[in-house]
Amino acid sequence: MRHVLVLADSLAFHGPDRPWPPDDPRLYPNVLAAALGADVRADVVARLGWTARDGWWALTRDPRVWGVLLPRADALVLGLGGMDALPAALPTYLREGIAYLRPGALRRSARGWYRRLAPPVIRVSGGRMRQLPQEATDRYLARTLSGVRHYRPGIPAVLLTPSPYASAAYPADRPHRPAVAAARRWAARHGTGLVELDPIVGPALASGTGNPDGLHWSWATHEAVGRAIAAALQAAQGSGPAVPRHENRDGTPP
Repeated sequence: MRHVLVLADSLAFHGPDRPWPPDDPRLYPNVLAAALGADVRADVVARLGWTARDGWWALTRDPRVWGVLLPRADALVLGLGGMDALPAALPTYLREGIAYLRPGALRRSARGWYRRLAPPVIRVSGGRMRQLPQEATDRYLARTLSGVRHYRPGIPAVLLTPSPYASAAYPADRPHRPAVAAARRWAARHGTGLVELDPIVGPALASGTGNPDGLHWSWATHEAVGRAIAAALQAAQGSGPAVPRHENRDGTPP
């Protein structure tokens, strides 16, 4: 195993204080790569706020992902689905549409109003609306896994459950437990490994040693998550068929 493709959200590159370059060795993708071997590399495809739908779009629309990273992938980590399960004040297409408002003054005003009003709206609604419905999350995760396995048959894959949170921006956790249960069912149905984040992230969240935003993780949590994923990938690799090695057009290894 030499390349691990990680499709994820900001948890893959955000530390306890701020976003970090994706090659920082303390981030969980690089921790898991190091745990697998000195010559293993994590190819991270991630962005702030990404849902499972965004991961599917990246896999199918970004030529670097489908043309370079996918062909050489020996393992897949699906660090998606956590953002999907966060409570929402507006449907995602309306929230994301704020970025397209013109002129700039209107866009900044709308964004400011949204940031002020979203937490009380979520609190009053009790978190009944998710950023992405669970059915859509399951469907986009399945499409992504199917697409990767079409080109890399037998590739070991691991899904992360949604991470627990305690954020003033999302003052309701009603969707969390159902989302974790749905992730378990999805992994069992699609034959992937599973890393449960609640027992890993929960203690740091309770002690307040993570990011003050209540969403992102401490370096110790990154370390624990990375090692847990590495162990899950090794178990998945041992239980599945061998993954054929990709070669470049001239027949040499990638």
